[in-house]
Amino acid sequence: MEDDPLETVRRTAQLARLEISQEEADRLAPQFARILEAFRSLESLPDSALGPGSPRETALSAPRADEPRPPLGAEEVLRPAPERVEDYFSVPKTLPTPGTEPGSPGR
Repeated sequence: MEDDPLETVRRTAQLARLEISQEEADRLAPQFARILEAFRSLESLPDSALGPGSPRETALSAPRADEPRPPLGAEEVLRPAPERVEDYFSVPKTLPTPGTEPGSPGR
């Protein structure tokens, strides 16, 4: 991401489709900077610091065979779904209908 914390906040909000005020961006920028600095400090750790059972070690040291298996049935897959319509998950709409975005013609 960008080195400017304020620009990082703006870009993150844009990607998340959030509208934030300048005051919110100013308040969040130092928090983003601290969080990102904490993650950057992890980059300097040697792999040995991860310890046994870490996701990286497990993924690298214990690959499993990629063998075909029978597919799961719709009932089994959809059982934990909060809502469903026939044999499909039902989820809230997350993308705007074309032409309804702020700033589009007709709005």
